Amino acid sequence: MTSSGARAKAGYVHGYSEREAARLGDQADTLAELVHAGTAYPAGSRVLEIGCGVGAQTVHLVRASPGAHITAVDHSADSLAQARARVAAHAPGAHVEWCHADLADLPFSDAEFDHVFVCFVLEHLPNPRRALAALRRVLRPEGTITVVEGDHGSALFHPASAYARAVIDCQVELQSLVGGNALIGRQVQPLLAGAGYDDIVVRPRTVYADRTRPALVDGFTRGTFIAMVESVRGEALAAGLMSAADWDRGIADLRRTARADGTFHYTFFKAVAVRPVDGAAPGR
Repeated sequence: MTSSGARAKAGYVHGYSEREAARLGDQADTLAELVHAGTAYPAGSRVLEIGCGVGAQTVHLVRASPGAHITAVDHSADSLAQARARVAAHAPGAHVEWCHADLADLPFSDAEFDHVFVCFVLEHLPNPRRALAALRRVLRPEGTITVVEGDHGSALFHPASAYARAVIDCQVELQSLVGGNALIGRQVQPLLAGAGYDDIVVRPRTVYADRTRPALVDGFTRGTFIAMVESVRGEALAAGLMSAADWDRGIADLRRTARADGTFHYTFFKAVAVRPVDGAAPGR
């Protein structure tokens, strides 16, 4: 999935259109329980959200932890402005400190935060382990980092279609061409270990949608996943990854999975890890 922001010189394959901002908000609302269940920070704790983008996840962070002091960082000034407006509209009264900065050059002291929250960001970075090591610096010893990432290789659907699989593979390829990794969910545990974190616990968070779950069919299958893949049509065709006819057939077959006799499955991976006390050098 995606959460535009703090990309540390990496590209964002979906762009920064109003349509994409709306999709991110819809995605966050649809997946709020799945992504944020079990994440609540104590009152007074200092929480850093990296790559807040348009504030889609920030809204849910402040609702779950109203007494925490949240600092939301993004490298896009435009996205920060949208995030500020979104939080004001959907979580009025929430106190968030907004920071325009790049993940590779964070303007914070060592051990400044009790907790770090990273959602749909690592997939866009050319060196996610280095990014995690940079975040380790600003996290206090025994503080926690929470990482949530998707994995497009986990997409399973009925009816099966080689064309539908091919358009998903196009999105994976395009993301790799701009330095990202749409299959990163399966790598979260070794990435955290390599960056020097301890007590790493990774749990799958699965979305399954069929006709008995119409909200997920509409909100996730159509509104999140298919909309995300559709957004890269121009780039896929320009790169010669598929013909227009094959692309359109693949999208039509993906849409078929959202009909009454279709099903769709996708797995996210949510990790929680701890910065050790020993102060060992972060992974490189």
